Amino acid sequence: MSLKMVTILHQPPASSQFQSLACLKTTQYNTSVAVAPKQQSVVPVLRFCSCGGRRQFIEAATAALLPICPSNASSLHSDDYLDVLNRIHPPRPDWYEEFYASVLDSGMKSYEAEIAGYKSHIFKKIRGRAKRVLEIGIGTGPNLGFYADKNDEVQVFGVDPNKKMEKYARAAAEAVGLPSKNFQFIEAVAEAVPLDDASVDAVVGTLVLCSVKDVNMALREVKRVLKPGGLFVFVEHVAAKDGTILKLFQSVLDPLQQTLSDGCHLTRETGKSISGAGFSSLELSTASLNNTPGSLISPHVYGVAYN
Repeated sequence: MSLKMVTILHQPPASSQFQSLACLKTTQYNTSVAVAPKQQSVVPVLRFCSCGGRRQFIEAATAALLPICPSNASSLHSDDYLDVLNRIHPPRPDWYEEFYASVLDSGMKSYEAEIAGYKSHIFKKIRGRAKRVLEIGIGTGPNLGFYADKNDEVQVFGVDPNKKMEKYARAAAEAVGLPSKNFQFIEAVAEAVPLDDASVDAVVGTLVLCSVKDVNMALREVKRVLKPGGLFVFVEHVAAKDGTILKLFQSVLDPLQQTLSDGCHLTRETGKSISGAGFSSLELSTASLNNTPGSLISPHVYGVAYN
């Protein structure tokens, strides 16, 4: 893999007097704009994204409901949360949800093997430190081994709109030694998370912001549920550099990609969205996956944002 790192406004997270269930008011800070990874001018291989909370031709899923407290900006009552879920991810036939959950479970192994080094680098920030973790777009649970293995102290809330993902995510949790009582699967979307304000130490999101309906709304939810000083750990595929052949192919094929991959976008500049979301500081790096040179999804951003 080729790797290019850019550190943006890297400051240690503010010492945090964590507020339990307090209504969190976010403050906008100036952050730098993410730098796009360099891309070679090669004709892209037509490999489509296996994403959306790590989803392949799907936007992932789930089943369970947690209490919600009234809050300021974007906290929801249960009816509102369900309304948003059904609007963004309308009910699909069980066979459809099960098919894509099984495809996701078996079809992402090569990708996960290549991205593992990057994930290890950023997940060490929360491993053994964060006691309450929300993962948006948890899918089949490939990230659990990076931050929840053999840990009976961490509590994981896995959000995904595809309820058929639950059995795979639970199997992944069991495989890494996370006690069943410490894992809660929640059928929801990232734009409407049924958790209290300032209730988690960390939020994890990998290959999910490419396919959410509203990136900014999802990021507001991330900030809302994070405690002061909490961490947002992310990995996302992004648009190639302007003027490259890869960017041209991404732009032409983006409508088809959204149709085939259930809303996944090839041309989102997710790094810029995270940079402008108002986090107090941000570490952001870029990478290009070498196993698929010219791939439509080879450019990536990854890093850690501090609330």
